[in-house]
Amino acid sequence: MCAGGGAADLETLLFFEKHPSALPLYEALEAMLRETFPGVHKRVQKTQITFYDRHVFACASLQRVKRKAELPDPYLVLTLGLPAPLSSERAAVQCEPYPGRWTVHIVIGSAAEIDGELIAWVRQAYAFALAK
Repeated sequence: MCAGGGAADLETLLFFEKHPSALPLYEALEAMLRETFPGVHKRVQKTQITFYDRHVFACASLQRVKRKAELPDPYLVLTLGLPAPLSSERAAVQCEPYPGRWTVHIVIGSAAEIDGELIAWVRQAYAFALAK
């Protein structure tokens, strides 16, 4: 998908077909990503929507990273690749798949959670991806 594609394209709508209440969260996230990184591209896949420039830096999914009872309704998971773990309770799951690369899953339960702190982490992930 080209950089100018909007959140309401058919592939995106189909991705959220079984979870339509999460679509507004995704639309807010995509709007933030497009505003922050005007040249960003996205690829809608079966289990996630990937955002990339030269390399992937963020993914949105409906992955269950906590017990169902601990997840807000609706929710969206933002996955970032970072050079270090986050020292924040907002990070639901963090792992180091190989030295110096951390995969961090952040649960978003409302558009208000797409805030300055989250944008700063996405900027870190973007810079980390470009440094590859």
